[in-house]
Amino acid sequence: MKKEESRELRTEKSFKVPIDLMWDAWTNPKHLANWWGPLGFTITIHEMDLSEGGEWRLTLHGPDGTNFPNRSVFKQIIPNQKIVFEHFNPHFLATIIFDSNTETTKVEWTLEFDTVEMREIIVSAHKADDGQRQNLEKLEKYLSTILMP
Repeated sequence: MKKEESRELRTEKSFKVPIDLMWDAWTNPKHLANWWGPLGFTITIHEMDLSEGGEWRLTLHGPDGTNFPNRSVFKQIIPNQKIVFEHFNPHFLATIIFDSNTETTKVEWTLEFDTVEMREIIVSAHKADDGQRQNLEKLEKYLSTILMP
């Protein structure tokens, strides 16, 4: 299947950080607030119940002042290995897999949309592929600031 015919949007990146720091960056709202969202966006986290069935509510604040409310429900949490959440409006299932050795942690982040058409709409209208890549770049930059002596 060609990439553009897939319902998935996948991005992966390796980081020179241990898994415990990476896990904390993804699961601690104080860290998430420093990197989550595309370039130019900030976020306000209203609730983050990191348990299966727990809600994650946040508002993305665009550079033009537009607010984008987000709601997700955590489906699976395996500490230091995997986070799965269902996002609503637009609907997709996000799976983040962490693969670690002593020096690096690879993050594989997949969004699975209901249809190929919905994936294409979200990518073309909202540049979700760029946004996902920018999220990981912001994460890398943020991690480098907290690793500085």
